Amino acid sequence: MHNWKQTLERFLDLCFPPHCVSCERSGQILCSSCYASIQLLSPPFCKRCHTPLAPDKTCQKCAYHPLQFSGLRIVGAYQEPLRSSIHALKYSGNTRLAQPLGTLLAKTYKRTRLAADMIIPVPLHTERQHQRGYNQAQLLAEVCSAELGIPLHVSLLTRVRATAAQAGLSMSERQQNVAGAFLLNPKFEARALSKSNILLVDDVCTTGATLEACATPLFAAGANTVWGLVLARPL
Repeated sequence: MHNWKQTLERFLDLCFPPHCVSCERSGQILCSSCYASIQLLSPPFCKRCHTPLAPDKTCQKCAYHPLQFSGLRIVGAYQEPLRSSIHALKYSGNTRLAQPLGTLLAKTYKRTRLAADMIIPVPLHTERQHQRGYNQAQLLAEVCSAELGIPLHVSLLTRVRATAAQAGLSMSERQQNVAGAFLLNPKFEARALSKSNILLVDDVCTTGATLEACATPLFAAGANTVWGLVLARPL
């Protein structure tokens, strides 16, 4: 099925050449020039939330609003061309972008020396996934899992209620919006998570409220660490 899909995509590319989602150059869905221009976060940065820091400065984000999970790692700032790539993957159905963007996640995992026993994508509610046709976090996590050789669990965590969009909400409103929205799948034996190191994958993190809501049932089930790995964060 996968090989058939790749063959069909190559045929369609010959008939209807794709255009770069960032610069609109013909030939690739994300051209090599735009891909290379995505700036990865470099030190110094906060060891907990990955926010860039001036030398010898402490992280004000963590001083006032520390993350309620083990930590966060980010590919880059939410700016072009990463922003348009994420938007095209999430809202325009350009699912092929999951491959290059998922590779960036895998590179960030290695570069920042994370260590995980399993990967879990942040789940969508069934209604939202039915509307969109896919979960972009799962597509990214599939690429990450394949490139890192870490087991992927797509049904371990479930979103038990639909939530309003987080955009435009304050930090406290975001936390209230997603509180209790995620639970362990009742078919999964919670003790299997005991002392495990879990990597949550998503596209964008703003305040960390969604990742915190995902981490809560995982810690309750005995997880040792829960780290977040995302493509971008507004900085």
